[in-house]
Amino acid sequence: MPGRKPLPVIVKNIKGTLQKCRTNVREPKPTTALCTPPEYMSDSAKEAWNYAVANSPPGLLSALDGAVLERWANCSGLYREALSKINRAGVSGMIIKTPSDILRRSPLMDVIRDLALEMKGYEAEMGFTPAARSRISLPAESTTESDPWSEIAG
Repeated sequence: MPGRKPLPVIVKNIKGTLQKCRTNVREPKPTTALCTPPEYMSDSAKEAWNYAVANSPPGLLSALDGAVLERWANCSGLYREALSKINRAGVSGMIIKTPSDILRRSPLMDVIRDLALEMKGYEAEMGFTPAARSRISLPAESTTESDPWSEIAG
């Protein structure tokens, strides 16, 4: 299907662009919230998972998003571990010497780059980047009573 990917109703509601005429009334609505991270994840991945759940807009992430969040958290954990190894070694950690005495870039630098690119896709998908968040504006809280005509007029 050509064109933009359709936004979920919850995202349209958070952005304040939800219109009754453009709402998919048959859109599946996940009801279960995200739970704790899977036990097999590393500590740094669990930390990333908990951070994402705590700082995402309420109602945005559900249990169905767990697989995407799991991939992002695992990438984030591995990214942090690889970066900490490079940082501990300093600039010399970015360059290694091959058995034939040739200096080349550390394979950890490639790992860091690949993980950053993979994380970027997940972050854009889940609204974790500044650009993705800039498209969201929370609706103003109304202090007046609900308008009975809003159901009819949209």
